[in-house]
Amino acid sequence: MDHGVEVLPSIRTKEKDEWKSRQIPSRMPSRIAQIRLVNGHPEVYEPCDDSFALVDALLADRKNLLEHQPMFCMEVGCGSGYVITSLAIMLMQEDSAASVSYFAMDINPHAVRVTSETLKAHTVLAEVLCDNIASSGLEKRPWGKVDVMVVNPPYVPTPEDEVGRDGIASAWAGGENGRTVIDKILPVADKLLSNKGWLYMVTLAANNPSQICLVMKEKGYASRIIVQRSTEEESLHVIKFWRDPDLQVEEPKDRSVATMQRTSSAGLMDSVFLQFPRMPFWRNDNSSTS
Repeated sequence: MDHGVEVLPSIRTKEKDEWKSRQIPSRMPSRIAQIRLVNGHPEVYEPCDDSFALVDALLADRKNLLEHQPMFCMEVGCGSGYVITSLAIMLMQEDSAASVSYFAMDINPHAVRVTSETLKAHTVLAEVLCDNIASSGLEKRPWGKVDVMVVNPPYVPTPEDEVGRDGIASAWAGGENGRTVIDKILPVADKLLSNKGWLYMVTLAANNPSQICLVMKEKGYASRIIVQRSTEEESLHVIKFWRDPDLQVEEPKDRSVATMQRTSSAGLMDSVFLQFPRMPFWRNDNSSTS
């Protein structure tokens, strides 16, 4: 299956000191959630640059998603419900999508309520739970069953004591290098994903996405940047991970060799990421990745 995709257009504009969303009229308006139907709350992260980037990545990969025929889709950190609703609407275009189960979770109870209302407004059925993927009990987890997982994690570098706070802060506080929550999610995602499972994750340049790819590579996952996007304040990557049998190799017994391999691989991944220019927030048909 071809994991290369074409990037679709969208735009963000800055008014005074605040970023404002401005959607470009789409030729396929019914394929994602409608902003006017997305519910909100002062303590819930509303759709923003990273949310739009993640949905655009799913749209760009939609052909592969339909061919993938997922049975179980999951969003970790659902916030307003914009992403999981958009994913469900994309897959609803096919008759076989009737049997797809959708699951969303967030540690913010306000987000759980808002997501439920957003789903209802779009007539999408999904189970929504208030839970922490990194610490909840085994009995609630669909181990090895998730075919598509989408995650817009708290990736902003912050002091560690801000991680996991109540309310909207839980949506962005990522600890040192913005990796505290991400590093807890990755091993759990590995257990949740099915043999054909795909993971779509938003990362910030400060998170060292090349090293995240290396971590997943050691777990047997290939990766590809689906969308890269820059604003005046941050550089975002939406990365897709999928299991690659060729990468599931045993660790060398000699620890010095293993360390040398990791260092070499990390350097290679860094060079790959550096080849991607900082693209403006509006994109054209020539800005696809492959």
